[in-house]
Amino acid sequence: MRKTFYIAEDQTLVEQCLNGQQQAQQDLYQRYVQAMYNVVVRMVNHSADAEDIIQEVFVKVFRNLHTFQGESTLGAWIKRITVNTTLNFIRKEKRNNEVVLAEGIDIPEIIEELDTAKYSMAQIHHAIKQLPERCRVVLSLYLIEGYQHQEIAEILGVTVSTSKTQYRRGRQLLQEILVRR
Repeated sequence: MRKTFYIAEDQTLVEQCLNGQQQAQQDLYQRYVQAMYNVVVRMVNHSADAEDIIQEVFVKVFRNLHTFQGESTLGAWIKRITVNTTLNFIRKEKRNNEVVLAEGIDIPEIIEELDTAKYSMAQIHHAIKQLPERCRVVLSLYLIEGYQHQEIAEILGVTVSTSKTQYRRGRQLLQEILVRR
């Protein structure tokens, strides 16, 4: 393990968890569970699935905590595990359901930006839930989680142009859903 951590507080918490201190494990879980749940539920759209994924995420976190090197924040490391676990779940579901989205769908550019001031966060969140899975995942990763299209392409195993296409399609559908309300 590295001697210096990105954040000293992370080092203390990790060391306490690795020493088997249950309170530290509980503190780590409580500190990150809600934020990670929010990441997951935006990507999978179903709270029951999100709860199952979060359980798997924290099992992985505690099993692999000894590999945390402190080169990023503990939260960023957990978020990476969360995103990867969620994407693995989505891939598994896709294989089970055989939902295939074509690459290179011809989508007109979105001329008008989404005016979020007109809509409440609840309305926007509800509209995002109605998006097709790939659009919802790419939109969430790009807009909410801050990933770039190159990173999304690598994570999802698609081309950069497919990521951009799914993003544009998601934005367009999101606008249409909100306008219909």
